[in-house]
Amino acid sequence: MENEKKIASEEFFPELTFTTFLLSLSTSAIVSLGELPDPLKNEQCVNLPLAKQTIKIIERLKEKTKGNLSEDEERLIEGMLYDLRLKYVNAANECKG
Repeated sequence: MENEKKIASEEFFPELTFTTFLLSLSTSAIVSLGELPDPLKNEQCVNLPLAKQTIKIIERLKEKTKGNLSEDEERLIEGMLYDLRLKYVNAANECKG
């Protein structure tokens, strides 16, 4: 019997837009902050350095796209950064004890 591989269909993935890209990065940060389980390990763990790096990537995207975002995209990235920074501070404080 031949070894069959499951191939993910593109129809299950949303269109890649700037918004979906930001949401993907945000979700990655939230997983790194331990608020969602890691999709591969199905367990929650905190990785503050990775969360911080992802937040910095979003900050850099905001800087580099300044003046080129729609109002909705601008509100999204501002709100996202606010929420992620707050969650980061809370997670860092919890880790300290």
